[in-house]
Amino acid sequence: MQGSRSGVSQTQIVAYIRVSSIDQNLDQQLETIGDVDRRVFEEKISGGAPADRFALADCIGYVRDGDTVRVASMDRFARSLGDLRDIVDEITAKGASVEFVKEQQTYSRDTDDAIGRLMLNLLGAFAEFERTLISERQREGVRIAKAAGKYKGRTRKLTDEQITEARHLISTGVPKTTVARGLGIDRTTLYRMLATPFTRTGPDAVATDVAIP
Repeated sequence: MQGSRSGVSQTQIVAYIRVSSIDQNLDQQLETIGDVDRRVFEEKISGGAPADRFALADCIGYVRDGDTVRVASMDRFARSLGDLRDIVDEITAKGASVEFVKEQQTYSRDTDDAIGRLMLNLLGAFAEFERTLISERQREGVRIAKAAGKYKGRTRKLTDEQITEARHLISTGVPKTTVARGLGIDRTTLYRMLATPFTRTGPDAVATDVAIP
């Protein structure tokens, strides 16, 4: 999505939604966010640094003074408390506000006080802690499954043709970040996929991507 909004002067409510993989559905977050005025910025990427999240960058570039960015929850906006604070600060510095539906919190220049900072830090820290617990449970589940000989990794739905095309684009000088964005994955996943042997099982062949805890 492009960040341009030439000719648009009224304030708007826009949405930012993110899921962790190309297999996940965005509908639940859209339902949580509800109706917005104009733009929905969608991202399918597993966390990642803010610099690698292009829809987020487009969203920040798009909003203007008086606009509101509506997000389903804090954990959809940032993977760490530090990133959360930085992103919220960048948006509020433009005069826009950020509304987190799950937490029932809105942050703007008007809430940039001691109480507002405390609530952002507390709720952001709790969201980060919750994600850490989930990750630890997932790693423990993988460890147990491996010990039982039942762990087979996961399958990424990228065809051999997509990987071949990605290699070709990279060989012609197209940045890996751009290629990854076109495939709807992050750069780390692209690197793993390029290093993974093909597994052909027919026209819908996929490359096996073993999960890395």
